[in-house]
Amino acid sequence: MSVEWTTALKKADLLVDKIYAGGRSGNASDDPLPHLIGVSNQGGFRYIGTKDALKLAVLTSNLRDPDWPDNLDRETGIYTYFGDNKRPGHQLHETPRFGNLILRDMFERAHGTPASRAIVPPVLIFANTGNWRDVEFLGLAVPGAADLTANDDLVAVWKQRQGKRFQNYQAKFTILDSGPISAQWLEDVKQGNPLSQGSPSAWREWTQKGTYRPLKAPRVLEYRTRKEQLPSDKAGLAILRVIQKRFRDEPLRFEACAAQIAELMLRGVAAIDLTRPVRDGGRDAIGKYQLGNGPSAVLVEFALEAKCYGPSNSVGVKELSRLISRLRHRQFGVLVTTSYVAAQAYQEIKQDGHPIVIICASDIVRLLKAVGVATETDATAWLEAF
Repeated sequence: MSVEWTTALKKADLLVDKIYAGGRSGNASDDPLPHLIGVSNQGGFRYIGTKDALKLAVLTSNLRDPDWPDNLDRETGIYTYFGDNKRPGHQLHETPRFGNLILRDMFERAHGTPASRAIVPPVLIFANTGNWRDVEFLGLAVPGAADLTANDDLVAVWKQRQGKRFQNYQAKFTILDSGPISAQWLEDVKQGNPLSQGSPSAWREWTQKGTYRPLKAPRVLEYRTRKEQLPSDKAGLAILRVIQKRFRDEPLRFEACAAQIAELMLRGVAAIDLTRPVRDGGRDAIGKYQLGNGPSAVLVEFALEAKCYGPSNSVGVKELSRLISRLRHRQFGVLVTTSYVAAQAYQEIKQDGHPIVIICASDIVRLLKAVGVATETDATAWLEAF
C-alpha cells in the first residue's frame, strides 16, 4: 500500500460525483473510505461514534441490487436507501451494526426541534463504481425531504425470500447543495463540532431551521434516449418479459395493469376508470389527479393510454398524436408502455410542450422494484390480479 496514496486521501476534500480510487492489492485494505473518512472497511452502513452518540454516518451502495434498489434521483436530489435487515430471521431493528435502529432514531430526531436535529450526524453517500474498490461521492445528505412527512420518509416494507417474510426500512434522504466538503470540516465533525465555521451553509440551514436545500441537476437533454428508457439489468428485463408475455394475446387486459402502474408513479391519483374498448375515443382510462390536500385540493383530469409492446417496438408519433388529439381542455395525458418512445415522438412532445407523462419500460421496472416486485417470480405473482 502506498503511503502517498493514503496520505492524499486523508487530506482530500469531497467533491460531488468525484471518484476516489482505492488500492489494487485485491483485498479489504484497498477500501479508500477508512483513509478518506476514517470509518471501517466493511458494510454498507458505517459510522463514527456509537449508536447512541453518532458523529458521522457513511452509506455505501452499488445501486445495482434488484432486491434492494437504492437510487439517487439527480433531478430532485432525493436518495432512496434500504436498511440493513436484508435476510429473514431477524426483527426490523435486530441487525449486527444497528443500522436500522440508527435510521429510526435519525429520522425521529430530524422531525424534532433544532436541538434534536443538532444531534443528527452528517450523512455521506457513496456509490461503489464496480472498478476494484473505487467509490464515487454522491453528496452530503440529511434525513427526509421538503415534501415528505414523518409517515412517508422512513417506511418499513415487507419482503419475501425463500418463502419467508421479513421487514426492512426504505429511507428517503435529501442530498444537500453543499458545495465541496472540506477535510477540515470532517475533522471538526469527528471532534463533535458539526456547526463549526467551515460547515456547509446548507447543512447549517437544515440543522437550525429544518430547511431543505436539495442539490437538483435538471437534465440538459429533455427527452430520454432509447437506452435510458429500457432496463439494462437482467432482473429488469425478466420482469418486462413476464408482463409482455402475460398480455401478448390479450392486449386490452394490459390497460388495468397500466392503470395500476400509473398510480405507482402518480401518488396523487384520486380515481381512475377504464373505458370501454369500443367507445374509448382513443383513451384506455380516464382519471383524476389530486393537487393539494384537504378542502383546498383541486382535481385535475387525465387520460391514459397503454401500449404493451416488445423492446424492439417503439411508441411513435402516430400513437402519441392520437393521445394528444383526444386530450380535452385542462387535461393531461399519461402513456404507459413496456417499451420506449421513439426519439422523434419524444422530442416533439417536449418541444411543443404537450402535458404528457411518459412511463416507459425502465420506469415500470423501477416502480415495481420499489414496492417489492424485484424478480420474475414476484412479477408473475403480482400479475395475478389482472
